[in-house]
Amino acid sequence: MSNVFLGGSRNLARLNSAVRTRLENLITNKHTVLIGDAGGIDKAIQSFFAEENYNDVVVYCMDGKCRHNMGNWQVKVIDSGGKKKDFAYYAMKDTQMSLDADYGFMVWNGESKGTLNNVLNLVQQGKSALVYHSPSREFVQVKTISDINLLVAGCSSELVGYLNKKIRLKKRVALSSQIALSFCQWPNKMLKMHLP
Repeated sequence: MSNVFLGGSRNLARLNSAVRTRLENLITNKHTVLIGDAGGIDKAIQSFFAEENYNDVVVYCMDGKCRHNMGNWQVKVIDSGGKKKDFAYYAMKDTQMSLDADYGFMVWNGESKGTLNNVLNLVQQGKSALVYHSPSREFVQVKTISDINLLVAGCSSELVGYLNKKIRLKKRVALSSQIALSFCQWPNKMLKMHLP
């Protein structure tokens, strides 16, 4: 079966019924779950699979120190080489998960640089990601750079500037000129075009 990289925003800590249904599908289809050890969505997803007694889960941790491993699953240790614990430090394990995955499923709050970085990594490797945009409660299939542009098309210019600074968004994708809208809310027309 496929390896599925699951992740999402650290400031989201609950899974709604729509997300739970997608996770149940992973169990039904016997996919291998690749998950990080952070709080927020990582911990919530880990809790879900622990409650379901699902064993085909691999937890990725930095330097052998797992912050969360709710099911005492297999651990894949990523060696930092002694780097400081900043965004780049934890992004190392996320990069490895994207390399090991066949595709991804991300729960995004519409702002998290780490979650968007994971989606970018997957797309740049020719893989796809299903993104659940929590503010609009919509799923979007992301397969191409054009899809990435749609993910950020409704975001404020301030947020896009922040993403450019933190994850080099502008250098990694060709952004359209229609990026600066006042709020980070997607038009429903865009969403419906990209639902699976």
